[in-house]
Amino acid sequence: MTTVGRLIDEARYLASVVAASADRIERKRRIPGDVIQPIIDAGFFRLLLPRSLGGFELTHPDFLQIVRIFAESDASMAWCINQNNVFSTNASRLPEEGAIKVWSNPETVVAAGTPIPGSGATAIPDGFRITGRWDFCSGIAHSNWVSARAVVATEDAESGRPRDFLMPKEAIEEIDQWYVGGLKGTGSFSFVANDVVVDPQMSCCPTDPPRENGPLYLIDTTPLFASGFANVALAASRAGLDFAIKLANRKMQQGANHVLSADQATHRSIGQAEAQWNASRAFLDEATQTMWYEATEHRELPISTRIKVRLASTHAIRTAAEIANSAYALCGSSAIFSANPIQRHFQDVHAITQQIQGRQTHYDTAGQFYLGMEPKGIF
Repeated sequence: MTTVGRLIDEARYLASVVAASADRIERKRRIPGDVIQPIIDAGFFRLLLPRSLGGFELTHPDFLQIVRIFAESDASMAWCINQNNVFSTNASRLPEEGAIKVWSNPETVVAAGTPIPGSGATAIPDGFRITGRWDFCSGIAHSNWVSARAVVATEDAESGRPRDFLMPKEAIEEIDQWYVGGLKGTGSFSFVANDVVVDPQMSCCPTDPPRENGPLYLIDTTPLFASGFANVALAASRAGLDFAIKLANRKMQQGANHVLSADQATHRSIGQAEAQWNASRAFLDEATQTMWYEATEHRELPISTRIKVRLASTHAIRTAAEIANSAYALCGSSAIFSANPIQRHFQDVHAITQQIQGRQTHYDTAGQFYLGMEPKGIF
């Protein structure tokens, strides 16, 4: 069996273990050690890592298939699979010495944080000094390295491009404020770095040219993050819709003498939701397949392709929330009980809409491009 075939089969098995642990993942607000360790051991955090560093360097379409397999079981697990793997593509930008130091350990997982104002880096003779706080560090509980994005300050003011600084997890302090309504299991804690010295070999700029020649490393992390999280959102909304369909076939509303599935209003709601889901999935698949074709055949990504991935990803996330709303409403009072999985699916999808990839302003960026204007935004 090919490596991809083996990974997909193993992903299906491990996803079944994740599904059986979904309530525990939610309760613990992280992926429990006995659930995450077999996933690490099987190499599922090395899917996009260069082969030169012992990774699988999967094609992006194959990677998305694995993300979807995990997402059908638990959105938090799939979120971490996408987040931690996409960051690992920066191994192709990090100086080789630093990349070997980080990823020579087959159990390495790097979790990246988002800086709060005031966090930054200062150049010193032997490297950089990192101080500040970084939030939303998904998967930090199962990581052994963290990455802090910061701008190197000069004597007068901050200048230059943002850089990523990799630090062993023991060098930072974790802060658990992850009490949230959705994606609880991602364990997206914060961390604080107090005057941590980082060697130049452990830092790179996200726009640095990659050392690797593979088409995967021609793709910026932005469309990789966006398309992966969009697939997570669609999978979570699919799970919610499937639950609503099953419930409609057995639930009788108070005062009625027939099940929900006998109502015309239910027929229309399900039909519209199915159309929305399939249309969004088809658009997202088309956009990501075009992106992979451009990277492999033309070795570049034209702006039209990047904009399409941006639009398809954002639209999939926003549409997934509409589908989750329909499924939640159809379930009636049953939806409010945490014992029913629709509650988790609903909250997970809505949490994704609040992440940067789900911003409604991305529609503006696409609109500017299609109107012949210079697009502004993240794409």
